[in-house]
Amino acid sequence: MELLDGQLVSKTIKEELRLKVGQLIVEGKKIPHLAAVLVGNNGASETYVGAKVKACAETGFKSTLVRLEDDISENKLLNVIEDLNNDPDVDGILVQLPLPKHISDEKVINTIHPSKDVDGFHPINVGKMVQNLPTFISATPHGVLLMLEHYKINTKGKHAVVVGRSNIVGRPMSILLSSNTPTGNCTVTICHSHTPNLPEICRQADIIVAALGKPEFVKADMVKDGAVVIDVGITRVPDNSKKSGFALKGDVKFDEVAPRCSYITPVPGGVGPMTIAALMKNTFLACEARNGENLI
Repeated sequence: MELLDGQLVSKTIKEELRLKVGQLIVEGKKIPHLAAVLVGNNGASETYVGAKVKACAETGFKSTLVRLEDDISENKLLNVIEDLNNDPDVDGILVQLPLPKHISDEKVINTIHPSKDVDGFHPINVGKMVQNLPTFISATPHGVLLMLEHYKINTKGKHAVVVGRSNIVGRPMSILLSSNTPTGNCTVTICHSHTPNLPEICRQADIIVAALGKPEFVKADMVKDGAVVIDVGITRVPDNSKKSGFALKGDVKFDEVAPRCSYITPVPGGVGPMTIAALMKNTFLACEARNGENLI
């Protein structure tokens, strides 16, 4: 069993980007600028946004953090996004989810201009992804692909089972793994809460991507020997033995499943850092586009 070390791969990608930013500075070109919008003070969201701002600093990107109260009106939030759309120095915009219940995620995502949608959620960018056109790929699925590429994991002709069908991970992951690309060409089965015989289907998989948000859902009896297991889930579970009062659990029961795998991601330290690395790559691509150097 080999651990898929997201921290290590993410560090490598960020170092490559840092060197590219240095070259932009030498050439007198604009450097990437990511604007993050945080509504309210959700603890997990604070952590995620903080990690993204830190990654910008590590790669030499400029970053702006826009903090808004959780009672901000939907219209005011949309106006903030439009201001960022119109700011020529901002290359990428992300609005940290989840949002307060009175604000529509769909309206917010659709308001971000596709050329600045570095999270890859806008319908135009999703449509381009489906057609295998140059675009921003959703950061978490993109991060998974970057990890598979780094570890040279062969996906061609493999049976991949994606557990979860969210628009953020499950659906795009299933499309990307089935695409005619170096990290695709899988035969993909997508499973969800209404899938009968789910353990039996998982046992047929060469690659399992667990992205359903249920801690330790995937057990050893659902995984065949030699499978590659990608654990996208991360949930805070109460744990009085921890100073924080909680432990972070993935969708896979790691200690039980790991001995059966050829490769497996840990939680934390697996897909999470790769999501941020992919976001940084998307922001760099957005900056290149503004410099007239790519087709995004």
